[in-house]
Amino acid sequence: MPHSTSNPAPDFASPKALSEALEAHAYLSDEGLATACFLGLRMRRPLFLEGEAGVGKTELAKTLAAVLDVPLIRLQCYEGLDAAQALYDWDFPRQLLHLRAAEAAGVTDVQRLESELYDRRFLVSRPLLQALETSTEERPSVLLVDEIDRADDEFEAFLLEVLSDFTISIPELGTISARRPPVVVVTSNRTREVHDALKRRCLYHWLDHPAFEREVAIIRRRLPEAAETLVRQVAGAAGRLRRLDLLKAPGIAESLDWTEALVALGARDLDPETAAVTLGTVLKYREDTERVVQGGIEALFNGG
Repeated sequence: MPHSTSNPAPDFASPKALSEALEAHAYLSDEGLATACFLGLRMRRPLFLEGEAGVGKTELAKTLAAVLDVPLIRLQCYEGLDAAQALYDWDFPRQLLHLRAAEAAGVTDVQRLESELYDRRFLVSRPLLQALETSTEERPSVLLVDEIDRADDEFEAFLLEVLSDFTISIPELGTISARRPPVVVVTSNRTREVHDALKRRCLYHWLDHPAFEREVAIIRRRLPEAAETLVRQVAGAAGRLRRLDLLKAPGIAESLDWTEALVALGARDLDPETAAVTLGTVLKYREDTERVVQGGIEALFNGG
């Protein structure tokens, strides 16, 4: 993401001012979320966002980086993620080439050669180290730790340690500390419970599916080419789908995909036939699609 390096990141006087800045970048936040973000910035505390997939957690971090005009550094969590993959690694192929070149040149000073091999130029920065190194007092980076619930307990404990002092120790080089803590956004889809210790380190906010009028506003903001009737019908149908016992209830991301697909088809409104052939944009499991079809597509329009 392009960003300026000369001017300091903007400082917001109130949650309302931050909310307006987010809205200018097409992210509509409610008062609770805007307040949580504002306090995270002011108190320099990580923000822990929890909620169903597709409610806008990751998008908030991206938009916050755009609003602040600073780099977004993303650490995508997954099972088996370890500290080396999140912190740093040594570029072994380059080190080996350097070693061979030194041997060819007749270098015999072993101590000097070893110090050269573990020089900063051979260090590969992973997301956590990148966030510390790019975050300055005037322009803190935004670190997105996405889907922490997919990582193992051991990595969660390690992350808690990093977030406690924003310092990383590299045996060969020494200690690297952030001049200012980066703006940290940690997200969870709640596929498992995250330990209380990590939550206590953060400011917590639960993101729920938007209410009908807010969802209409979000879709209209993102897809202004969509007809008003179509937008309201999609938002209403998505809301009714969420009240069903589905394996994966559609989030706002799916509502946007559904609307975009309907616009691509030239639809001005949503009828049962069109809804039936486009369910794949909003439902992601065969069982969910079958449940909706068996219950009658018409139920999405009459509130049944």
